[in-house]
Amino acid sequence: MDSESLANLDNYWAYYAKECSNALHDSGRHVATRTHADIVDCVSKLQGDMLRSDIKYCLRSKLTSRHPDEDEMLDNSIDLSASLLLMTNFGSYSYGFSGKTSVHWTKGSLRQFIQNYFEPERKLVNESVKLERIFKASNLDRIAGLEIEWTDNLADHLRITDDDKRVHIFHHASFLEAQRIGVDSLLPDGLAEETLRTLALLFPTCDGETKQWMAGLANFSELDGRVAQCGRLKTDNRRIDRFAFWRDRLVVLKQAFDEAQPKTIRQWWYDSRNGVQWYTFWVAVLVLMLTVVFGLVQSIEGALQVYISFKALQAEVGTGHGG
Repeated sequence: MDSESLANLDNYWAYYAKECSNALHDSGRHVATRTHADIVDCVSKLQGDMLRSDIKYCLRSKLTSRHPDEDEMLDNSIDLSASLLLMTNFGSYSYGFSGKTSVHWTKGSLRQFIQNYFEPERKLVNESVKLERIFKASNLDRIAGLEIEWTDNLADHLRITDDDKRVHIFHHASFLEAQRIGVDSLLPDGLAEETLRTLALLFPTCDGETKQWMAGLANFSELDGRVAQCGRLKTDNRRIDRFAFWRDRLVVLKQAFDEAQPKTIRQWWYDSRNGVQWYTFWVAVLVLMLTVVFGLVQSIEGALQVYISFKALQAEVGTGHGG
């Protein structure tokens, strides 16, 4: 990778530090891992396709003393290393509600487990889905009213929650690029590349509306800047059958977008999906505004006429008394 790509991995290292800090809560009583070297050692075993039970045995042999919650500590250490390696929440080391989807790996090698977990599925039969250019993140927010929830958990990418009011988007494009070109990646072949294409779909490069929308985000500085530098998809690459791993979630997301009806003035302003409806609404608004303005003008004119007539009457009465 070039120096620019490596520099953008700062977002990954911020995630790394946060996850390690969470795992070491309560004075680190719930994990056997203590140093970065411990993580590297465990990750090397994961990449070497060792079985989970064998990795646990190796870690147990390094303990200097027995612990009453030894199994928990070892399992949490393995899950922490797996989470850091794949940016996927394995969860058993986490305490408290995080809102993240947790995947549960209990046996076998991590490579085989993650291959099965992300195996492409086509449960939703809907070949008629069209991913038009208007289908992008800025319009999910401004038209459909969907709140964008940025996530560090790849398993949550494109997941809709809160009764179709929030969509989770994995924004670590630099990490995905590193996985795409890495020879030792444990992710299924094509997953990183397809995830980058979903980002290109939702955040098309050099799109003025996307740039303006992202610049207005409160947490813009915390995002991986490469999320909007993944290119833009040509018409042929926007077909739903071009997606395998994220196909069903894209179908659900597109359905939520298509079914959303504008409820606020802001949504009406940006929602030009139905041109006739859009123009009809704004013509009606214009007519209403003109009606109000003309009514106000007539009211003011009427008030002025009454005032002038009243002043004239006062003048006449004053003149009559003077005579």
